[in-house]
Amino acid sequence: MAEQQVPLDASSRADDPQADALRDDKTHEVTPDVAYRRLGIVNVAYWGAPDVSEGWVLIDAGLPGMKGMITGAADERFGMDARPAAIVLTHGHFDHVGSLEDLAEHWGVPIYAHAMEIPYLNGSAAYPRPDPTVGGGLMSALSPLFPRGPVDVSRYVLPLPADGGVPSMPGWRWLHTPGHTPGHVSLWRESDRTLIAGDAFVTTRQESVYAAATQAPEMHGPPMYYTQDWEAARESVEKLAALEPEVAVTGHGRAMRGEGMRAALHALAHDFDRVAVPERGKYVQAPARAETGTAYPQARK
Repeated sequence: MAEQQVPLDASSRADDPQADALRDDKTHEVTPDVAYRRLGIVNVAYWGAPDVSEGWVLIDAGLPGMKGMITGAADERFGMDARPAAIVLTHGHFDHVGSLEDLAEHWGVPIYAHAMEIPYLNGSAAYPRPDPTVGGGLMSALSPLFPRGPVDVSRYVLPLPADGGVPSMPGWRWLHTPGHTPGHVSLWRESDRTLIAGDAFVTTRQESVYAAATQAPEMHGPPMYYTQDWEAARESVEKLAALEPEVAVTGHGRAMRGEGMRAALHALAHDFDRVAVPERGKYVQAPARAETGTAYPQARK
C-alpha cells in the first residue's frame, strides 16, 4: 500500500474564507464564475456568474439526499429558483451522482457525460466492485457497502460532444482522464488555466474518514478503493500536470492554486507509481477496462 503522498501547504488554498463569509452563499469561490460546495466527503462545482438565474452549469451531483443543499446554494448564488442550462458529470460514482435523479426530475435539464460513462447512467451497467484492501483507511474498508449503481437518467443523459466542447460552458473543453473510471473527464479553461479535475487527482487522503472530514491538504492520486486502471490513471495525472493549471478544483479536498499546487501536481505525476499506486490490489495487476468488458460487469443484455 502506498502511504506517502505529496504534501500541500494550506497557503495554496484557492478560496478566500473572508470573501466567502461576506458573500454567504454557502460556496467557496475560486474565480469570479467558478465556485464549489463541499457536501460531506465530496464537492460539487458551479460555473456561471452570480445572479444569472439561467445559463449556469452544475458539475457533479453529490451524495444521495443532497438535492436541497445543491439547489439551496444555487438559489443563493444565482437567484431563487435558479435553473441550470445543464449538468455535467466528471464520472458516475455514487458520491458524484447521488442526487442526480432527484435533480434531473426537479430541473428537467440535459445531463452530459463521456460516452464510456453512460452505461452507468442509463441503467445498463454497474461499476466493478471496489477494492477494500487498498488505502488503509475506514473509507476503503467501508467501500463494499457503497452503491455501485446503475442509476437511470436515460431520459436526460447525452454524450459529451466529440469535438471536446462543453455544452453551455463557452471557453471550456472536456479532457478524457480515465483510470478512476473508464469515462472520467476533467474540465479545462485555457484562458485562465482553471481545471475542474473530478477524481483524476484529489487534494486529501480520501481513503481516510478523518482526512476526508478535516480536509488536511495533500496532493493525492485518485481514491484507491474505486480506481479501476492504474496505468490510465497515471497517464491522466501526467496529462493534467502538463497543462500547468493555476486553479484546481477536485472532487475531494479543498481547491488549490498557484505554484505550490503545480509543484505538488508535478511531483505526483513524476512519482505516481511510488506514492499513489498500491503495492498490490485487485486492479493493480488486473485492471477493469472498457475494451475488455471488465469495466461493465453487470451490463444487462
